[in-house]
Amino acid sequence: MTDAETPLAGYPDADRVERLTAAGPRVEAVLRERIRADGVPGAAWGLVVDGALVASGGLGVRDAATAAGVDADTVFRIASMTKSFVAAAVMRLRDAGRLRLDDRLIDLVPETAELRYPSADSTPLDVHDLLTMSAGFPQDDPWADRQLWRDDADIGALYRQGLSFSTPPGTAYEYSNVGYMLLGRVVTRASGMPALDYIDREILRPLGMDATVWSADAVPAERLAQGHRRQDGGWLPEPFLPSGGDVAAFAGLFSSVRDLARWVGLFQQAWPPRDDADDARPLSRGTLREMQRIWRAFAPEVRYERLAGAPTVVTGGYGYGLTIRHDGRVESVGHSGGLPGFGSHMRWVPGHGFGIVALGNVTYAAMQAASLEAIDAVLASARARPRARPPAAATVAARDAVVRLIDRWDDALADRTFADNFFADTARARWRERLTRLGQRHGALRPSGEPRWENWLRGSWSMTGDRGHCRVWMTLSPTMPPRVQMLRIDSVLPPPPALRDVLERLVELTARPSRRALAALLDTEVDAAALWRELRIAVAMCGRCRLGALLAGDGIRSAEFALDGPFGSVAVAARLGGGGRLDQLRFRPLERDDSD
Repeated sequence: MTDAETPLAGYPDADRVERLTAAGPRVEAVLRERIRADGVPGAAWGLVVDGALVASGGLGVRDAATAAGVDADTVFRIASMTKSFVAAAVMRLRDAGRLRLDDRLIDLVPETAELRYPSADSTPLDVHDLLTMSAGFPQDDPWADRQLWRDDADIGALYRQGLSFSTPPGTAYEYSNVGYMLLGRVVTRASGMPALDYIDREILRPLGMDATVWSADAVPAERLAQGHRRQDGGWLPEPFLPSGGDVAAFAGLFSSVRDLARWVGLFQQAWPPRDDADDARPLSRGTLREMQRIWRAFAPEVRYERLAGAPTVVTGGYGYGLTIRHDGRVESVGHSGGLPGFGSHMRWVPGHGFGIVALGNVTYAAMQAASLEAIDAVLASARARPRARPPAAATVAARDAVVRLIDRWDDALADRTFADNFFADTARARWRERLTRLGQRHGALRPSGEPRWENWLRGSWSMTGDRGHCRVWMTLSPTMPPRVQMLRIDSVLPPPPALRDVLERLVELTARPSRRALAALLDTEVDAAALWRELRIAVAMCGRCRLGALLAGDGIRSAEFALDGPFGSVAVAARLGGGGRLDQLRFRPLERDDSD
């Protein structure tokens, strides 16, 4: 990279790490309540921050018959979490030039030569289809669970018999265990050794994951969690399913919280992208990020957590052996596991640098729900914000130049700062006039607070004046050196006393809503009935409110504030009409960026 591209170093985040680490008791409380509510005999959990297991514990029993306890070294069956390891093996072989992701399945697994595709125009299966759950095979839980016993000869015979399809390859997401069974055979053929041995040698042992094994027989009895199933109000021991041959690549591994913290930590190493030496092993940071990228999207899911709350839209998709999930606040990466006797989950939040591992010993224990709840608890407890995104040096220089231009225009500096489109889009003279008016309106403007960088070449910051403030946003061009191609300045002036007084009276109504009192604040032309409904919704969502941050305002007639309550926040925009009443009033959900 050149100096113009390189992100600046030196963003301290010791406070972030300390806050996240202190959230360990909240994670334990979430898991304790979850295993109580779901009837899980025992569970182990861990909180991983920047690659280190900073808190862990065990709850309940590893064996209902003996009442033996659980800790971070207790070994559970992790089932489909195994898929991330076989995907890593495929990527290591890809990086070594032993296979390509667009290699056709028939060339690596000739036993599939007789596959009958669902349509005459179906594209032949390739490795990428299998990795991304795009092969078109039908969702196959729980059938696949009972195939772990098959040895290589037996599973090969099953492949030769043919496999059914629910959709043409490459056209849709559908979770498929048999696709990862086939990847086990791909690893065997491409590596020249049994897939399980290759994963041991190239993935597990280099990471020091010595407790992660393919058979219950390889685990000391005093460390092995017994699987259970619920029956007649109690727990019965579930026999361990054996791992046969390369079919076990879809769900065969056993592991502990302590070992899986190393695995989660490996993926955390990939963030943020940076210039320092890439010492991530057994995969490079770039390959680890590739695995954590959405390659096949899920259908969005709309959830209503509270009757009066705004909906949550959950989006995401499947990467390589990993799921990626975004709930509108944070993006997380991970995978679940479930087999007779066990349920497990690992999930980390790349933007914040922490993750959760949760392992349970009853069939299909709901560890994913527990992990997601634990992530929410950590974010709330730590009052966590994402790790700072360091800008490029050129971006910092451009911000400094824009600040100087806002204070005093300089044609030579403007020519060095702006891209060639800038004055073609808006004339130079109009920018000079606009910045002059800005100074007249606010007085001297000075940067305040920390900038919010969206990426290396785009971001925003605030500037405070003698009166009001401005929000400044810029984005740089793809040229070298990068220059400012677009600049937006939002002027925010405090409301006049008459408007603020009306808004304070409006806020009082959140403590004691009154339709008549609301109507008294409104101009007769305003739809009071509709606004009464909106006010009641705002109260249901947020509770009793106070005026929060000033979000917008012209200093004369209109203003927008955050309304902050104990349960949430909304935004309210108002305009003062004649007679001291509001001729416009609007409530809206508060956007995440409004508080920046």
